[in-house]
Amino acid sequence: MLASLLKFNVRNEMSEINWSESEKQVAQEAFKKAYKREIKSLIAEVRQKSSEITEIDEVWKLHDFLSARRHEIDGKYDYQYSALVFIFARLLNEKWLSLEELQDLERDKLVKITALARMSG
Repeated sequence: MLASLLKFNVRNEMSEINWSESEKQVAQEAFKKAYKREIKSLIAEVRQKSSEITEIDEVWKLHDFLSARRHEIDGKYDYQYSALVFIFARLLNEKWLSLEELQDLERDKLVKITALARMSG
């Protein structure tokens, strides 16, 4: 009960974060960079996996892999300002973004992002 209450308070506080116009530009650019990096990596992985296919079962495994990755990526890259702090923390953990790419955000946002990244990493 306490854990879910704390989670609600954190999410509620995060949804009240305001983004200046310049921060919105920084966030959008960082978001796009991370997305492009992950997609480029996925394409390379699919090329490698598909070049090794010799049996029909491997085709279906590749299909299942792609379906799972699509679901994961579509869920992760949901650009809503109320969720960006969480998304950026995840992208930092997964190495799709660097903290330097977020340096032009307000200090309080950077502190929250890095704290969440450490907690989930």
